[in-house]
Amino acid sequence: MHGSRMGWRAAVVAAVTLVASVPATGALAQPTSSGSPTSVVVAGGVTQPVFGYADAVRQRVFVTSDVDTDGDGELDKVAMDIIRPAASDQGLRVPVLMDASPYYSTVCRGNESECKADLDGDGLNDKWPLFYDNYFVPRGYAVILLDMIGTNNSTGCPVTGGRADNISAPTAIDWLNGRRKGFDAAGGEVAADWHNGHTGMIGKSYDGTLANAAAASGVDGLSTIVPISAISSWYDYSRSNGLVTRANNYSGSLANTVTNPARRAYCAPVRAQLGQDGDDATGDYNDFWAERDYLPDAGKVKASVFVVHGINDDNVRADHFSKWWAALAERNVPRKLWLTGTGHIDPFDFRRTEWVDTLHRWLDHWLQGVDNGIMNEPMADLERLPDVWETARTWPLPGTQPTQVWLQPATDGGPGALSVKPGPGNRSATFQDTPTMTQANAIRHPSDPLANTANRLVFLSKPLQAPLHISGTPIVKINATVNGADTSFAGLLVDYGTRERFSTAGDGVRTLTTEDCWGAETNWGGHAEDACYRQVAKNVASNPQELVTKGIVDGLNLDSLRVSTPLVPGAKNEVDVALLPEDYVFDAGHQIGVVLLGSYSGYSSRAKQSRADITVHFDRSRIQLPVVGGRTAAVAAGL
Repeated sequence: MHGSRMGWRAAVVAAVTLVASVPATGALAQPTSSGSPTSVVVAGGVTQPVFGYADAVRQRVFVTSDVDTDGDGELDKVAMDIIRPAASDQGLRVPVLMDASPYYSTVCRGNESECKADLDGDGLNDKWPLFYDNYFVPRGYAVILLDMIGTNNSTGCPVTGGRADNISAPTAIDWLNGRRKGFDAAGGEVAADWHNGHTGMIGKSYDGTLANAAAASGVDGLSTIVPISAISSWYDYSRSNGLVTRANNYSGSLANTVTNPARRAYCAPVRAQLGQDGDDATGDYNDFWAERDYLPDAGKVKASVFVVHGINDDNVRADHFSKWWAALAERNVPRKLWLTGTGHIDPFDFRRTEWVDTLHRWLDHWLQGVDNGIMNEPMADLERLPDVWETARTWPLPGTQPTQVWLQPATDGGPGALSVKPGPGNRSATFQDTPTMTQANAIRHPSDPLANTANRLVFLSKPLQAPLHISGTPIVKINATVNGADTSFAGLLVDYGTRERFSTAGDGVRTLTTEDCWGAETNWGGHAEDACYRQVAKNVASNPQELVTKGIVDGLNLDSLRVSTPLVPGAKNEVDVALLPEDYVFDAGHQIGVVLLGSYSGYSSRAKQSRADITVHFDRSRIQLPVVGGRTAAVAAGL
């Protein structure tokens, strides 16, 4: 339900008059003496906005954790701001929708950078970022905005994915379920006797990462998570297969960003330790990164998971969702996926109406116990072209098979070829690892657009006779020798052919001047809390070529991410370069391109300076494509 402010108010009045609506408990809603219901009301398979927002209960609660990040001898305290229906003080048990974040007083949240704010100094939050409170509190939910340890009103220092980050939300969930004590600002004990035992977590980027971490802890009482553009391994966020993609103590830099300015100097020693333990020198995986890796703990996940990610997200890249998704699938975790063609964007800002409806039904099912059929719907929603969506039973798409497409050497000075049939295995080609290579030049070099050059090899299919659909993770598999002890190996998958595409500008969207409204609003002590947000539209582009996906690996880490091992000059190496996952259709008439490189700036990698010569041997070199329909479909497309 959305629209103008007056439209919302009229809808609330209409919903309250539905006296025959059935609450989630199966009994009719019972009004209080003031006329407000004391039961959640369900109609049309979703909870209805029958509870007040202006009279909602607001609290700030502190719960003591088990960590002392700043070493001051006091265990860190987790602070959370709570807003819940007034009926929850009259016997109504409500679930919690929690957005745990490090950003509420610094970067802030949403497209409009909304911060928390206690504007009148009474210790209660007056400004509630995002639409969750406005929309879900009237529908019988408590909304909690939790300050990660070391940020805003919580104590301690941030540790960028470390244990203190990871336990911030579980500490609060323990309090919600009676396993820890909570206190108000004056030290008075506060109990969550209004809670129905079910908590859902949601959030974008770092916030969604905290949801992943909480689920991976196995904490009891966490019923569902909705991670949006979220990290599943902090190593993969700042490293790529041994290469440093974010250097100069990025962990410490991010910790500094989220720390309240007044405490940044105080937390400097903690940030320095992050830099030392993260090992920028080698980029190897170690115990520091293992603490920040949630994939090995996927077996502890008890919550359902609704994953949302941008396939063109160059901040939290798509392998974060795909590895997490695969780990959850192996364990049959109840799950759902939205895969958008945009970048690091919240679904509220790329598919707003459908998002609010789907999220509402998801939370009603998992937190309110509403049998609304959402788990009988297709598991995956995929954005094929800008604002063109389709559904699938699962992801990768059914019928997807790893298909070997061989790299064949050039025969006439032009690019090499691609075929499901191996070419001559006794040939090779050499190029140089060039640290100044850019992604644009790799895809279409200005001096010779598609031919091999001194610092890249290009392989090009014939124009496709039929569309070719890939769904999953392509892997470039080359047999290579190097004339030195160190280099990088990179692979690009490119679509050569013009069509409307997702633009990279603004991560694929632009903010408009118009607004729409999503929930109730009020005025607490003269401070307006509204539910209206600026609308957003897609940016599109039309180019003669498009990078489909990319990947890179450190030659020193071919055998192990934990140990750097120099290459043996002249020795053959089996090199697997896993590209970022994709779901992409190459149109008929287009050409598929594979480009081999060493270092290149388009992956934000720390370029090697060895300028090593890399020789690719064609006896086993290929790209393994996840083709919907497998080899049969590849042959039909002309490969």
